[in-house]
Amino acid sequence: MIIVLRPDATEEQQDHIIKKLKGLGLQVHISKGTERTIFGAIGDEAILQSVPLEAIPGVEKVLPILKPYKLASRDFRKENTVIDVGGMQIGGNRIAVMAGPCAIENKTLLVEIAKEVKAAGANFLRGGAFKPRTSPYAFQGLEEEGLKYLAETRERVGLPVVTEVMDPRDIDMIVKYADIIQIGARNMQNFRLLKDVGLCKKPVLLKRGISATIKEWLMSAEYIMSGGNHQVILCERGIRTYETATRNTLDLSAIPVLKQMTHLPVVVDPSHAVGKWDLVAPMAKAAVAAGADGLIIEVHSNPEEALCDGEQSLKPKSFKQLMDELRPIAVAVGRTI
Repeated sequence: MIIVLRPDATEEQQDHIIKKLKGLGLQVHISKGTERTIFGAIGDEAILQSVPLEAIPGVEKVLPILKPYKLASRDFRKENTVIDVGGMQIGGNRIAVMAGPCAIENKTLLVEIAKEVKAAGANFLRGGAFKPRTSPYAFQGLEEEGLKYLAETRERVGLPVVTEVMDPRDIDMIVKYADIIQIGARNMQNFRLLKDVGLCKKPVLLKRGISATIKEWLMSAEYIMSGGNHQVILCERGIRTYETATRNTLDLSAIPVLKQMTHLPVVVDPSHAVGKWDLVAPMAKAAVAAGADGLIIEVHSNPEEALCDGEQSLKPKSFKQLMDELRPIAVAVGRTI
């Protein structure tokens, strides 16, 4: 249920409404817009049916949220959510670009790549310390040592860092080092993990599951948001279809669809979607044209020797060229990069 407050509602009236709702056993989530403040009352809606909320001073009107994803819905928040990470915004006019190696291999290489992508215009550094792989014999990541390399690189180069969490037991450790916590496609419906990151104060990059519908994806975002963490970034990274020409099928239509359904920022990962380095640039350009709020792109100095996903990684020179080519496209759709 959405409770729209009057423009002149006082702090005392707002406190009274919150106390009333919590007394009914409901969670209260506050959204302050430029013109209105609304409260989202989440819980058993049958309780609300018998309470004349519109009679409470400060309440203008009460509206039901019909969608199962309440907090992620446009009904809850009309304005786009903009997430600030170390002075960098995701969801605003400037398109965020997260770039770096799939896996952190060593500190020297990580710093080298970070400097290259920053010089090209990236504003976030991505890198995996824990690597979920199909084979248990493949490189699994450097774990905490890799996280330390990320944090040291952030201090030296000045880019906020994005890295993946796979296990609820690792959350506290990862929060110490990362600026954005990534939930990978395989964990999109790991509900215990989603609940636990929902208790964190860090932004969460939530990747779409390999066969997930948009509704299922938004319900996973709802798990995080219901815990109190509304800093959720949705990441389209391709879905599994019968097509085998690319690693996955990049669903670019998800961008405008999500823009209608949710206020959360949407970024696109063309690297994991196509799985081939020479297809990354065309799909990155298409994503920007379709309205994406950001891109997450794999970059490696020597893809031939990469321990993970070298075949889909751009070399720094190719990444710089892509950034140069993206700028006029961003301008054409009223954005900057």
